[in-house]
Amino acid sequence: MAAVLTAVPLIEKHRETLDKALEAIRTREYWSPYPEHPKAYADAETGKAAFDALHGTRFDLGQPGTDGWTGCEVSPYGIELGVEYPHPDVDALLPAMRAAMPAWREAGPETRALVCLEILARINARTTEMAHAVMHTSGQAFMMAFQAGGPHAQDRGLEAVTYAYAEQVRTPGAAEWTKPQGKRDPLVLRKAFTAVPRGVALVIGCNTFPTWNGYPGLFASLATGNPVLVKPHPRAVLPLALTVRIAREVLAETGFDPNLVCLAAERPGEGLAKTLALRPEIRIIDYTGSTAFGDWLEANARQAQVYTEKAGVNTVLIDSTDDYKGLLSNLAFSLSLYSGQMCTTPQNFLIPRDGVATDAGHKSFDEVTADLAAAVSGLLGDDARANALLGALVNPDVKARLEAAASLGEVALASREVANPEFPGAVVRTPLMVKLDGAKPDDEAAYMSECFGPVSFAVAVDSTDDALDLLRRTVREKGAMTVGAYTTSPEVERKAEEVCLEEAAQLSLNLTGGVYVNQTAAFSDFHGSGGNPAANAALCDGAFVANRFRVIEVRRPA
Repeated sequence: MAAVLTAVPLIEKHRETLDKALEAIRTREYWSPYPEHPKAYADAETGKAAFDALHGTRFDLGQPGTDGWTGCEVSPYGIELGVEYPHPDVDALLPAMRAAMPAWREAGPETRALVCLEILARINARTTEMAHAVMHTSGQAFMMAFQAGGPHAQDRGLEAVTYAYAEQVRTPGAAEWTKPQGKRDPLVLRKAFTAVPRGVALVIGCNTFPTWNGYPGLFASLATGNPVLVKPHPRAVLPLALTVRIAREVLAETGFDPNLVCLAAERPGEGLAKTLALRPEIRIIDYTGSTAFGDWLEANARQAQVYTEKAGVNTVLIDSTDDYKGLLSNLAFSLSLYSGQMCTTPQNFLIPRDGVATDAGHKSFDEVTADLAAAVSGLLGDDARANALLGALVNPDVKARLEAAASLGEVALASREVANPEFPGAVVRTPLMVKLDGAKPDDEAAYMSECFGPVSFAVAVDSTDDALDLLRRTVREKGAMTVGAYTTSPEVERKAEEVCLEEAAQLSLNLTGGVYVNQTAAFSDFHGSGGNPAANAALCDGAFVANRFRVIEVRRPA
């Protein structure tokens, strides 16, 4: 009954936002209800103190089935967080989550959507606190952690709620069915249709973007009636633990069981994600991370609908340009942002060995690579600016890959260490660029594999057509979250589009201004396609939400 009493205030507070979001996914125009600038937030002054107050505490969520405490987060900036989280007794926690399902199912799509919007509103009000949590678990610089971990992640969560609502209300809740029978009385049935959840959903979080990558699956499942168990990456628990706490508070206040959203923090080396993924109660899995574990989930978690974002080899084809300076500036920023630790960062630059035509004259392969290296060096020449763009390397594995990559070929841009005076313990490195030859079999192993981190390859190819062939093969065999192309030729543009349409890769053409190939906007851009090996789902489209519920019909004579 308490949930019913809250329906009207929730409608008054959030229905207009939901309607605007529905319009945004229809038109694909720019829209966001969440400001990007820190000064827009009331917790701009208090958020850092709230984050600091969490250090060395026990993060009690009041959820059932806690059999101990665990936590080992150390910030990439060198700070030990010292937060302990509840470790779950899965045999006790999962039944409690399932018990919360019936009332949430009966609430219906609109109430579920509006409760989710209230959760997002509460998260948004604590964006500064969340930004510091994201910064000190992912290594993102503060402004990026604020935007990507705050309003942009919230946008993606709201987008998922919006698609979930739209798919659920596509079928009416009730209908009267009348079939004429000639001279006899018609056949008349009353039919009721209910969106029914699949079961407990598992969100397996990643280290680099815990909220941005975590919110779509979390809110898509919750809005379609499923309880959600959040299993964060052990190095990035705090942002998702804060999210779970806020969600549980809102659910309780609106009359629902808070056990609809729970946290599953793992002990060091436990491998809890694998254990949870095989539980029969788990019917949905959202995962972002390595290809190896993503493939394992797809092959072994047969009882669940599995959504994965894995690794890909993002490629940029450079054929020609009428804004050479803009091209260099745009790509230099794309390579530098968050030290290349984004699943959308370009890795391979396919450049004809005879060079490219530009508004600054013909540029050889060596000149293009040298100019791009100079653009990166110029962008990051000031250490203060470099720290603000690069952030910190998220873990030692990234540093090891960076160091090993320098031996793969001729170095066009050497990586350098950047000191961070505010956080002396941070490991900060500028991007490395290595020249490779697309005609040499020995180089193929390097450019046909993802080298996650601040590493890119300038690959010499015999012609633009060879570049297009290599692009096609790369996407087909290895996948890609993003593809970029620069050309002044309508024919080359058409061929690049054809490759990406046939291989299901998202394409950005001739970006030279303030939009970058590794950034996407919720409500307008699709993150991934679900059509190549890099990911089996897109954020966000109807397919991402529609299989999280089933429509069950009850019919009876009128």
